[in-house]
This record gives sequence, C-alpha cells and structure tokens, in this order.
Amino acid sequence: MPKKKRRTIKKKKTIRGSAKQARKPVRKKPAKKVREPRAKKRAAKKEIEKPRVMTARTGATRLEETYTVKDITVLKGLEPVRQRPGMYIGGTGKEGLHHLIWECVDNAIDEAMAGYCSEIKVVLEPKNLVTVEDNGRGIPIEKHPATKKSALETVMTTLYAGAKFGAKSYKVAGGLHGVGVSVVNALSDWTKAEVKRGGFLYSQEYSKGKAKTKVKKIGKAKTTGTKVSFHPDPNIFKEIEFNWNKILNHLRQQAYLTPGVKITITDKRSSTKEYSFYFEGGIVSYVKHLNKGAKLIHEIPFYVSRQIDDTLVEIALQYTDEVKGIEVSFANNINTQEGGMHLVGFRTALTRVINDYARKNDYLKEKEGNLTGEDVREGLTAVISVKLRSPQFEGQTKARLGNPEARTLVASVASDAFSEYLEKHPDQARLIMGKVLLAAKARLAAKAAKETIIRRGVMEGLTLPGKLADCSTKNPEETELFIVEGDSAGGSAKQGRDREYQAILPIRGKILNVERARLDKMLASKEIKALIIALGCGIGDDFNIKKLRYHRIIIMTDADVDGAHIRTLLLTLFYRYLPQVIERGHLYIAQPPLYRIQYGKKIEYAYTDEDKTEIIESFIKKGKEAQKGQKKSKKATAKGFKVKSLKGEEKEALPEAGLGGEAKVIIQRYKGLGEMNPEQLWETIMDPKNRVMKQVTIEDAEKADETFDILMGDEVEPRKRFIHTHAKAVKNLDI
Repeated sequence: MPKKKRRTIKKKKTIRGSAKQARKPVRKKPAKKVREPRAKKRAAKKEIEKPRVMTARTGATRLEETYTVKDITVLKGLEPVRQRPGMYIGGTGKEGLHHLIWECVDNAIDEAMAGYCSEIKVVLEPKNLVTVEDNGRGIPIEKHPATKKSALETVMTTLYAGAKFGAKSYKVAGGLHGVGVSVVNALSDWTKAEVKRGGFLYSQEYSKGKAKTKVKKIGKAKTTGTKVSFHPDPNIFKEIEFNWNKILNHLRQQAYLTPGVKITITDKRSSTKEYSFYFEGGIVSYVKHLNKGAKLIHEIPFYVSRQIDDTLVEIALQYTDEVKGIEVSFANNINTQEGGMHLVGFRTALTRVINDYARKNDYLKEKEGNLTGEDVREGLTAVISVKLRSPQFEGQTKARLGNPEARTLVASVASDAFSEYLEKHPDQARLIMGKVLLAAKARLAAKAAKETIIRRGVMEGLTLPGKLADCSTKNPEETELFIVEGDSAGGSAKQGRDREYQAILPIRGKILNVERARLDKMLASKEIKALIIALGCGIGDDFNIKKLRYHRIIIMTDADVDGAHIRTLLLTLFYRYLPQVIERGHLYIAQPPLYRIQYGKKIEYAYTDEDKTEIIESFIKKGKEAQKGQKKSKKATAKGFKVKSLKGEEKEALPEAGLGGEAKVIIQRYKGLGEMNPEQLWETIMDPKNRVMKQVTIEDAEKADETFDILMGDEVEPRKRFIHTHAKAVKNLDI
C-alpha cells in the first residue's frame, strides 16, 4: 500500500463521548441541492408528523389509518344469527339442527302452559322440510306500532320480539329470550308462517330471515292456531338429517311435562309413520316410564305440586333396586341437562330430610356419621320441574338454571312435602331407609377397598400394573391405550405398536358385569383394578378427568360374539363409572378386518362382506385387463379365476381373468386378533394412516341407560324382547 494512503488512514480518529467525527483530510464538495415543489414538501412533512402505533406482537409500526370507522360492521336484522349461529342454537351439528324444531315446539308449549293450546303436531316432510302446528291463539297479524310492520313479520324477522317479555300474555314461558322462531327463520333458506285468527287464514313466506312476501289473507278459518314450516339452510348446516328417535323422545318428554296436551309426530320422509302422546299423570307418569323394567323399592311414588307466588314447583320420585340414579330437571318445560339451582335445592333437601328421619327413628346411632348425598341418591329416579316468570338460563340452549330463588323454593317445598310423605307412609319409609343404609355400607366398604388395594400413590400412576406395556411419551394428548382381548393378541400388539405413543393393556376373558355391582365388589376384580390404575384418573369420589393418562382409549376385541360381549362389558364399565371419559370423546372402538384377501403379491383387507365382494371384483377386473394385453399361446389355457380359502379348498369359480393356469385369490377369514401377526395388527388396526375406529358418544343418556339396563340387567324377559326385535339387523354373526 502506498505510504501516502497509509498516512491518510492513520489520521482518522473518533472523538469519544461525542456524536461528532474528526474532519477527513479530503473534503468533498456537497452535491448541488435540487429544489422540490412546496406542495410536495408540505405533504412529506405531514406524512412524518402522523402518529404511529406500536403493535404488541411484532413491535413494528403501523398507521392508525389501517383501522378506521369503515372497518366497523353493523349487522342488521337477523344477520348476527347467520354470522354466529352457535350463540343461539349451540352449534351447527346434529344438536343445533334439532334445536330448530325445539324452538318451534317450545312456542307451542308456551301456548299450552298458558291454557290456550290442547294439540301440537310435528311433521317431517320429504326433502328435509319440517312443519310445527298448534291450535293456540295464533300470532297477531295487525301492524305493530314500533316496527310499522305486521306483528307476524315482526316476530318472524326481529330478534328479541315477542310476548314473553311482558306479563300479560305469558305468566310462564320457556322461550323467554324472544329469539326462538326468528332464529329458525334466520337459519332456514325457506320459511312459511300460517296463522288462523279472527276467522281467517293468513300466510307469509321468508328466506334467510327476510320476508319475501307480504302477509296475505288466503281464506277463512273456523279455528285458531299457528303453523310454521321451514327448510334448514344447507349453507349453515352441512349435514341435514333429522333423527326420528331423538325427536320422538323429546316430544314424549314434553307430553309428560304438559299433562292434558296431545302431541303428535308424523314422519312422511319414506313410509309414513305416526306417534301420539297424551298423559294425564304428568311427571308421575314420567317417573314410572323411566323406571320401566326396574325392580321398585317402594310402589307408591312421591309427588308434590305447590304454587308459591309466581313459581310452580313439581317433584316426583321413586327408588329402585339400581346402583345408579336418574335425576331429570326442567325449568318452564326446558330440559336443564346441566342442572342448576332447582336441582341443588332438591338434593340439599333430600339429604337433610332422610338424615333427620334416620336420626329420629334410630336408623342412625349417635356416633354414626350422616348419610351422604351419594347414599340417598343411589337408585333414585326423580323429576324436578319448576315454572317461573323470569327464568335465568345460562346461554340460549338453556342447559342450566341460574335463579338463586329457585334453590330456596325447591328446597322448602321438597323438605316439607317429603317429610310428610315419610311420616304418612311408614312402610314405604322403611324400605327407602333400607336402601340408603345399604348404599352407605357399600360406600364405606368401597372406601376401605380403595385405601387398601389402590393406594394414593398407585392412583397417581407411580406404580403401574405389570401387564401394561406403557409408551414413552408422557403427554396425554399424544398417547393411546389399547385394551386388547387376550394375552396372545396383546403380545402381538406390543410387538407391532409404536412404542413412542401407544400403550397396550391385555385383559384376559370377560370382566365383571358392573351394571349391578357396587364399587367395593368392582375393585376386587383384578382386570378392572389394572385398567383403573392404568388410566390414572381414579374412580368414584377420587375421580379426576384431568389426571387421565391417555386421551385415546381404544377397545380392541375379536370380531365375534365373545368379542362383542367383552366390548359391551367394557362399555358398561365406562358408562356407569367413568362417564366423563365418554363425554370428553376419549373412548373408541377398533374395527378389526374380517378378511385378508391375497391375489398374487397384492394383499388387501376387508372389514365387511360388502368390502370382500368389492375387492374380489376389482381383482377380476385387473385380471381381465391383464388378459387383453397378452397374446394367446397354444399351450396356455384359461382355467378361470378361482377363489380359494387359506386351507386350499375351492370356494367358487369366477369369470376368466388371466392366462397360463389358475389365477388364485386366497381369502383368510379372521376368527380373532390372535391369528394376526404384529405387522398385520399394525397395518390394519393400529396404524393411524390405515385404521378404522368408531368414537363412542352418548347422544341420549336416558336411552343409553335404558339399553344398558336391558342388555346387562338381571331381568331376562326385556333382553329376550330386545334380541327378537333386533335379530334381523345383526351382520357378521359368528355362531
């Protein structure tokens, strides 16, 4: 480097503590400034002065103009319902779809509770059309002073418009929000309202919440009433299929709660079928219906109906010789599936009254502890119904009642009336006390069993059962537990699994039928004890769903009668003692293949007889295509396409498919999981890419409870009737 240049570099230095720099030895002349127009300067200055806002996530700056008044959307009419249907009907699945019918029926029930309706008709028409009709007063059709539209159009197209907010037309109503029929209208691509009122028939049509026609007078009418027909919008509901049994059960329930009202449901979708419900006994009849087939502890049901101010309280109960109880609560005929204040009040009163009676009549000694709520509710079937002027439901789906006064009123009515019942019916009281005291003894025995057999450390997963082949991952959201029938299949499953996230628990034989077994007897079963320890969430009072170690629990049994029985026993265990596992969607049933079909080097699995036929036909087609591409030789003979079992005996001869000898299809019929090697188990049942599983759900708890009673209870006759009724529907029966 030249010396002159080196000296120049040495002269460079920085003055510390100052933003100034030393002058360079060579100064360049500043570039000549180009004048900008004044308007452009002002615009640039204005742009610099605009305030900037820091974004929380990135720290980058943006202009306020990116979020202006233009970004504020104001939804009009029923647009909020179409934008967020889940807020009004709970979702757009099956429950939400059926909720449309419930809303229309609730309006008719409100007319019945007000004393103006005696008949309600529900019709399922072809092409997913539904009609709900009542013979109530009919929606008014006169012009409304606030909306300047007819009252009918106002009710059908406006949220929070209805007679439920005043106190004159409806003292008690389920549809208190005033959104019911308007929500149905908003979520339907076609709706029609017909009103019989004042001697005439009126009609108006709508689409997606908006009126398409004016209110028309289309004829004369001798009666009064309202008829609403609607077709759910396929853009909102991806799957539109109304469940006959679900609707039937709901309407039967409403008929019990509204004595003296006839409710008819007709299905015209394929072959016409019709059911009618009419009950004079009210909720007492409902209790008897729920106890159908069960062994009763006492014959005379308890019932009370009492009006306090503007609230009507109704309670009916009866004890059965069952381990589990059934409590169904209603507020203004709405099934509060998650309970609420009225149910809390009833439970509190029931426990207090029975304890007081037990102490007073020496069923409990001084040193003995009180009976618990669990004791007094074992085998109890109870229906609690309240009708009040201003119910406070949690959410539009009305799953829980929140009125604090309902707790006090129900507790007061239940305490007085049930105490009087026990005093007036000493024989019934003695039987009830025998039942609850036996439940208390079983509870204490179960507690002792849990303390000795399943220690606290074990329940928390510190000591897992020896039969369990656990997985490496400890994150429950990623893990799977396969409950496998038999040690042989369990051994193959352990070899074929993915050890990272799949655990295997073999069970030997048929576990205990827990339908009628109490907790102490159940914990004596080694197989059940191992399963409970493996799950890690405890059982009974110690149950905690947050401690569940596997979020996919898969029942894997043989595809035969014994396998089906074992599967039913396991389902009974989960339904009766671990219901939250099912409710949270953690329980599955594996679908093992019935056939292994091999043609040359090609292997496929069939899960049904229909699958088998389809696979064989595809092989035949491929064979024929291969035949066309070959030239015939004198020595080659087309003997045909032969189907053979694994043992080699010829089953049937199918059309030609190939040359140069027989083209064999080898079919293996699996009798059990033990016949499958680890690779086959992985490929067909355990590999997430290929496997077929069914998720276990509880759509109707009442119906599920009844079915388990029939299949797993002590009574033989109901089981025989069930088998005779459903025998023809059974497929792949292996005798």
